[in-house]
Amino acid sequence: MDNKCYCSASSDRLSNPILFNILSQMDNSKSSQDTFNYTTIPHRCNCEQRRTVCLKRPSEICKEASSVLVKTVHFMKNLPAFNQMPPKDQFALLKSCWAPLFILGLAQEHIDFEVMDTPADSMLKKILLNRQECPDVEREQPTMAGVSKLKSCLKKFWSLDLSPKEYAYLKGTTIFNPDVPDLKAALFVEGLQQEAQHALSEVVRLLHPGGTERFARILLTASMLQSITPGLISELFFRPVIGQADLLELLVEMLFCR
Repeated sequence: MDNKCYCSASSDRLSNPILFNILSQMDNSKSSQDTFNYTTIPHRCNCEQRRTVCLKRPSEICKEASSVLVKTVHFMKNLPAFNQMPPKDQFALLKSCWAPLFILGLAQEHIDFEVMDTPADSMLKKILLNRQECPDVEREQPTMAGVSKLKSCLKKFWSLDLSPKEYAYLKGTTIFNPDVPDLKAALFVEGLQQEAQHALSEVVRLLHPGGTERFARILLTASMLQSITPGLISELFFRPVIGQADLLELLVEMLFCR
């Protein structure tokens, strides 16, 4: 089946004449200092996987997600080996691994959530209230496709029913990623990842003596974490809480605040 999106800007103009007229008037009255073209406005796509979504119960889920994020940062902060690395390496690893670690935290805490379509009038409200974001600030909008990928990953972890020790060592293999670019202590990080993987395999062997495939299944499931973007996590779980603030900057403050 062809998954191509057949929604078009022209069809949006026909289906929403009020919005089209507002945009046209703005385009006709634009000044040389404030140019605006309705063709640059992203149209709302009705395709199942491409439609934008938001949390159904944001106040409850965002509170739970914030708690998981705090625990994630504390986990990194309390690792002696992590604290021994140069600050630039710590920042690089934080930037690379905070989202996968957060997802592991969601899985460990068994936090489930539901989404709904983003309100269709949000674009119109932004225009009427003159609150449109600057064109150079482009954020990833959570889509049904991205959320489906995240929920599928969580279900895989839940089916594995990992123990606290398995989660801890898996987080270690995730944090100490030698493939992160420009690491000064890349060899040290690689050694730490190997140690974490070995510890994980030993725990799996002790807890599941007959489960010879379990270790491979855990690593295979963990590989799914890299397919889920930090932008999706930021916008879905934290944008309603932090507003226009940069989440990575907040994480840096939390991590390096002694």
